[in-house]
Amino acid sequence: MHPKMIWANLPVDNLERTTKFYTDLGFKQNGTPNSQLTSFIIAENEFIIHFFLKEVLKSNMKIEIADAHAAAEIMFTLSAENKEEVDEWAAVVTKAGGKLLSQPETFGDSYYGFAFADPDGHRFNVFQM
Repeated sequence: MHPKMIWANLPVDNLERTTKFYTDLGFKQNGTPNSQLTSFIIAENEFIIHFFLKEVLKSNMKIEIADAHAAAEIMFTLSAENKEEVDEWAAVVTKAGGKLLSQPETFGDSYYGFAFADPDGHRFNVFQM
């Protein structure tokens, strides 16, 4: 098996808020938002995350959807070139309405980064390695 692509589908409560948040972070929209989803290209390798209204995703998947505010269903990691870029990410995330889960700090011998949650609780790391 050799899939041509992989993408993520995440539930959200408010498509307008989600579209504004990820646009404010500088991500490129993947197509035009509609009444069920908004979609973004997250990195240069064109990793895509679709953000579906929670009810739509639950109906299509036929399973319960985890509450991302209560538990992490996944944590995405975004790369940064240097410590300054990590600090810039922290400022932009905060300004856009995200919640810093940790402040930028050094980890181990060669990592610098922080964690944040988007307005729906989906978790991300930003790391310089």
